[in-house]
Amino acid sequence: MNFSLGFSPCPNDCFIFDALIHKKIDTQGIDFTVVMEDVEALNSRAFRQELDITKLSYHAFLYLTGNYALLNSGSALGFNCGPLLVQSAKAKVNHIDTARIAIPGKYTTANFLLSLAFPNAKNKQEILFSDIEGAVLSHQVDAGLLIHENRFTYQEKGLEKIIDLGEFWESLIHAPIPLGGIVVKKNIDKALQKTIDSLIKQSVEFAFAHPESCMPFVREHAQEMSEEVMKKHIALYVNQFSVDLGETGKNAIQLLFDKATETGLIGGLAPQIFVS
Repeated sequence: MNFSLGFSPCPNDCFIFDALIHKKIDTQGIDFTVVMEDVEALNSRAFRQELDITKLSYHAFLYLTGNYALLNSGSALGFNCGPLLVQSAKAKVNHIDTARIAIPGKYTTANFLLSLAFPNAKNKQEILFSDIEGAVLSHQVDAGLLIHENRFTYQEKGLEKIIDLGEFWESLIHAPIPLGGIVVKKNIDKALQKTIDSLIKQSVEFAFAHPESCMPFVREHAQEMSEEVMKKHIALYVNQFSVDLGETGKNAIQLLFDKATETGLIGGLAPQIFVS
C-alpha cells in the first residue's frame, strides 16, 4: 500500500518524517511517495487534492475541511514561534497600510495573521519564503514577512523587526499559535487514517529519542543553514504538540478557526475536522 506524502524540506519537517520514510519504525506495510516542496506549494497541491497526506498551513486548511481531516500528530504549534514582519534598518516603513509587503504565500498562516493585525495592508507580493530577506534588503519591497529559519538570521543581515505576529496572536487569543498541520484525505478508510496518524506519532517520538539519527536527513535539505540554526529551528517548531495536539492544541486550532469565521474569512467548516 502506497500513499503520497507532502512535507517541506525545512529542518522541522525532515526531523518529524525521517523515521517514517526511512523505515526506522515499523510502517505496517505502508509505503510513502514523498513530495518535498515549500509550504505554499504544498498548500496549492492540497487545493488541487493531489496528495493523500500533506503538511499545509492552518490558513489553507480553513478552506479544505471538506476534503481533508487533521491528524493529531506532526503539527507545528507553539508559543514565541510566530512570523515576524521586518524592515530594512536603513529604510524604515512609515505606514504599514501602504507599504509593499513580501509574503511567503497567500494561504500561509503568516499571511492570515498579517491580515488580522493590519486588515488594510493590501499591497502584498508573494515571494518564496527564503527570498524575502533579500527582497527587503534590495528595496524590492518595503517590508517582509519572515517564517522558518529566517527569524534567526534577519538581524545579522541588516533587518529589524516591526512586529512579532506570534506575540500579537498570543496577546489576542492567549493560546499557542497554530502554524502548520498534517492532513489526510477524508476518502481514505478511517482505520487507515488512524494508522497513518499513529505512524507519524511514532516517527516524531523516534526523532526525540534519537535526535542525531535524523540529522543527516535534516542536513541534506537544509541548504546553507548552520548546524546551530538547524537545531534552533527544530527546537522552536517541534514540541509536544507535534507528538499529539491534545486538548490544548485542538482548542488553539478551534480558536483560530473561530477568529477566521468572526472576521468573515470563511463561512463555516465541515462538521468533523479531526481524524477520529
